[in-house]
Amino acid sequence: MPRARPKGGLERSAVADLFKHTLSRIPTVYGQLSYLASLRDLNSGIYRHHGLFVTFGREESVQALQSSHEGVFRDWLAMPLEGKYEDLSAYLASLDDPKTKVFQHWKQSRIYRTCIPQQATEAETELFLYELEVLLDL
Repeated sequence: MPRARPKGGLERSAVADLFKHTLSRIPTVYGQLSYLASLRDLNSGIYRHHGLFVTFGREESVQALQSSHEGVFRDWLAMPLEGKYEDLSAYLASLDDPKTKVFQHWKQSRIYRTCIPQQATEAETELFLYELEVLLDL
């Protein structure tokens, strides 16, 4: 499939385009993390984004999504716990569903584990899970 050439409104790299046109419009770090995780196929672990694929090709789009997911994940980890609480509260407030239903589902399913990139270290994974579970208990 031929790739389209970036035009005036598109960035020269898939990472820059993803940030400019999508991630910068998601107001919370957790929202960005959740969005990027949702683009990873649960069966194969391969990231998919039709617009990036058409514009930049499969390899560059997958790499952009993967590196962006890793970067946002590390941004989340670097935040102080109070900042994470505020960010997560803002994310939850933006959802259509009641917080109590979301908390109940998250605690039962542990769906938030899908936000962890495949390349995360064991220490990063443990820190993410521990802190998120503390935040959910608050």
